[in-house]
Amino acid sequence: MTPHLVVTLAPGATPIGRPPHWQRAIADKEGSERPLTRSIGALLSRFGLPVWTMHEYRPRSDHWSADEMASGLDRIYRLVLRHNRDIPDGLIDSIKLLPEVADARPGRIAVARMPDGHAVAHALARPRDDGARRAVGLPMARRMARGEAITVAVVDTGVDLDHPNLIPVLQPGMDMVDILEGQEDFIGDKIGADDRPEDEVGHGTHVTGVIAATGQGAPEGVAPAVRILPVRVLATMVRDGEKVGAGLVENINSGVKWAIDQGADIINMSLGVRHEGGGLPHREIIDYAARKGVTIVAAAGNDGQEAFYYPGAFPSVIAVGSMGPDGNPSFFSTYGPHISLIAPGEDIVSTAIGGGLAHASGTSHAAPFATGAAALVQSLARRRGGRLSAPAIKKILTDSADRLGPRFRDRHAGYGRLNIADALRLADARLN
Repeated sequence: MTPHLVVTLAPGATPIGRPPHWQRAIADKEGSERPLTRSIGALLSRFGLPVWTMHEYRPRSDHWSADEMASGLDRIYRLVLRHNRDIPDGLIDSIKLLPEVADARPGRIAVARMPDGHAVAHALARPRDDGARRAVGLPMARRMARGEAITVAVVDTGVDLDHPNLIPVLQPGMDMVDILEGQEDFIGDKIGADDRPEDEVGHGTHVTGVIAATGQGAPEGVAPAVRILPVRVLATMVRDGEKVGAGLVENINSGVKWAIDQGADIINMSLGVRHEGGGLPHREIIDYAARKGVTIVAAAGNDGQEAFYYPGAFPSVIAVGSMGPDGNPSFFSTYGPHISLIAPGEDIVSTAIGGGLAHASGTSHAAPFATGAAALVQSLARRRGGRLSAPAIKKILTDSADRLGPRFRDRHAGYGRLNIADALRLADARLN
């Protein structure tokens, strides 16, 4: 990718002119030649660093709403280097010292991989994962709700738009990928955001199937009656000879905002970024989701250590770890005090690109079980003529989880194993 900076202006500070949104600037740089402020322009000149100045977000309507401004979305800008070179040492710290700047950070990349993804065309060479679905009470849960009238956004590598198990649930989506230039590790569709979120990796397709596959020769999804908004935010990167999904954190944020503004009730983010200095990744967009009442479910991470991956580490997010067939946390599942619960994440069977099926393991594939559960709970509330808040949904899922031992909360498993049937029973009782 061409290196870039993300700069948040302080409240009351104004930019020079009206920088275009980054999606418009892809094709037309008019208006992006000016510096963000005079002081920032002077610093960039001193470092010999010409940039394109772009707005990071666009308002939902023709003006910024109170929620958008409260989350600071109107004050965030992307400064893209015009030449592919490293950001000079000291530049970001110098920008942060300016009185009109609230924050500045380098652009970052998030990665999502399928640790054990072996596609099987139309037939499975390995066992189904029915036991994993029974372990979370799914057969009973489906008799109580199926996710009707709920919209779930899958912010990921996109989806196989022609997969027979997914076509009935897919809504028009969006491709937010734009890696710009200078990064040879990215292949395939990596330039120019558009409205066709076709999956080239398989990660997003597999995640989507766990949530909502219709069950045509494949395991039925947790909530097969939901509407799926596919949002492609990760392109295809070749790393160690393997295809993985990777993309700019900023484009992920734009995809999340688009999904919120399209009316998503729940957003699945089977991805994560470790905090390595600077502002917390995804902070402003997770704040916006909370203000809009949207439930965010995220993967905990796959490094098997105690660590904070974002967005899962934010208190408002449901952070999901992985459990194995024995009901215990998987050895690779990242843990810590922020983990909400664990769900099946080993050898999970779901949809694969090309119309087939695949097994995959990882917290990426545990998270959609919780996403589907959240959709079922919200669907039950809708059927009663109401709507549960995001904190209420999280509390229902954690209060109904099966504890692993005498302690109320476990550092490896959070509040315990996801129990979808009990979550629906508890929701039913609290809705009365």
